[in-house]
Amino acid sequence: MDLVRGFWRKHRRKILVTTTCLGSGYLLYKLYNAHTRNLADLERELANERENDEIIKTQMKAHFDNIQMIADTATLPHAMNHLSNRLVEEIDVSSIMDKLSKGKGILIPSEKLQLWNELKILSFTRMVLSLWSVTMLSLYIRVQVNILGRHLYIDTARGLGSSHLLDELDLIDRDDEQKFLASADFLATSGMPSLISDMQSAVKEVLKGKQLNDVLTTKVLQETVMRILDVFMSTGSPHHWVDYLMMSQDTTTDVSSPDATLSKFHQLITETREVLTSCVSRGDGKTDRSGHGDAIGQAITTD
Repeated sequence: MDLVRGFWRKHRRKILVTTTCLGSGYLLYKLYNAHTRNLADLERELANERENDEIIKTQMKAHFDNIQMIADTATLPHAMNHLSNRLVEEIDVSSIMDKLSKGKGILIPSEKLQLWNELKILSFTRMVLSLWSVTMLSLYIRVQVNILGRHLYIDTARGLGSSHLLDELDLIDRDDEQKFLASADFLATSGMPSLISDMQSAVKEVLKGKQLNDVLTTKVLQETVMRILDVFMSTGSPHHWVDYLMMSQDTTTDVSSPDATLSKFHQLITETREVLTSCVSRGDGKTDRSGHGDAIGQAITTD
């Protein structure tokens, strides 16, 4: 015992310093080890999040590719066929052609000239209207199905427990979905009469200085179509053309109902209108009317 006490008195400082160093070293090791584990866990969590993000991006790309395929193979052909039939019904040139054919040797020159002028106006109206309608309806349907696809994708993700993606969106009712898809026929059913009238007025204004015997090359035709579209788009408010494609916002909700603004169909229509109007708006807030003419002019030159 005396030997131990003597050893302690002789080496006490060394023992305390050594013990303190060993304890501090062990404590630092534990802190470093815990910090390393936390960093490793954080890196694994970040890697999992990145992997999940990539999976979500891949799924969304595949989802919207499928949406576009559905639009190209189902929705768009159906709507285009309906639109084509309506154009033929509303702008019928066969009666004038029959009068000209049966009136050979019977009609006086002034009557023939009048019929040919009517045929000219109707033919240009049908041509420009077909180009404009096909282009705008294609745009509308692509915007429509992508908006619907986005909502359906988010609803599906929420159903799988990923409600943190966009919790502010409500689930789409089946009836609202069908009503929204059916709105693609608005142009052919409800918007056509006023569209034909306004387009025909633009055609008359542009063609009033052109004679029946004027040479009509492809370049002249393109320029004429562009002028007609410019006159047509210059009438009314900057975004009046959207009213031909879809119902007005006032008719999509019952203003007397306190829950009117909560209608999912109203939300989808409003979102579609906002996207459509932004498609041809410049950064200064004005409407770029040439966007329609450029697309249709390109269709003329390529066809």
